[in-house]
Amino acid sequence: MAMTERQLIQEILNTVDLIYTFEDVDEDASEYTILVTQQDGDRRSLETVNSEMKHYFQEANFDYKEELHPTNATTAADIRVVIKRN
Repeated sequence: MAMTERQLIQEILNTVDLIYTFEDVDEDASEYTILVTQQDGDRRSLETVNSEMKHYFQEANFDYKEELHPTNATTAADIRVVIKRN
C-alpha cells in the first residue's frame, strides 16, 4: 500500500525529529504549509535542521520554500515551510 503525500510528509518530519503542525493544506494542488518547532534539548542549529528537512523533501520531489523565525505564523514556530509536489 502506497503512502499518501501527507503520510510521506509526516514520515520525513518524524525522521528529522521535529514538532510540527499543518498551517494550511491544499491536497488538490499538492501544496502544504507546515509550522516546525525544534524539540527541547535539540542541539542542532536551526540552519542544520532546515538543511536536513530540505534534503529529504527535495529527494521526495517536493519544491521547498522556507522562512526561518516566521513573524506572521498562526502559532509560534521556528520555521515555516511551504512544500509542493513536483
